[in-house]
Amino acid sequence: MKISARNRLAGTVAAINEGAVNSIVKLDIGGGHTISATISKEAVKELGLKEGKKAYAVIKATSVMMAVDD
Repeated sequence: MKISARNRLAGTVAAINEGAVNSIVKLDIGGGHTISATISKEAVKELGLKEGKKAYAVIKATSVMMAVDD
């Protein structure tokens, strides 16, 4: 994965709460800590996010995004 953001936190998808348009993805980053991000349902599908999958919380400015290694 190549990305300009320097603030990446690796973790495991703990939960995905789907709404009508967006989903809230909760990422367990260890030590009892969880990061949540609101992303589109389409992004969840494109990234193949599922509970138990390894992913990253990517923090840039005021946004939190999810990323995966392919």
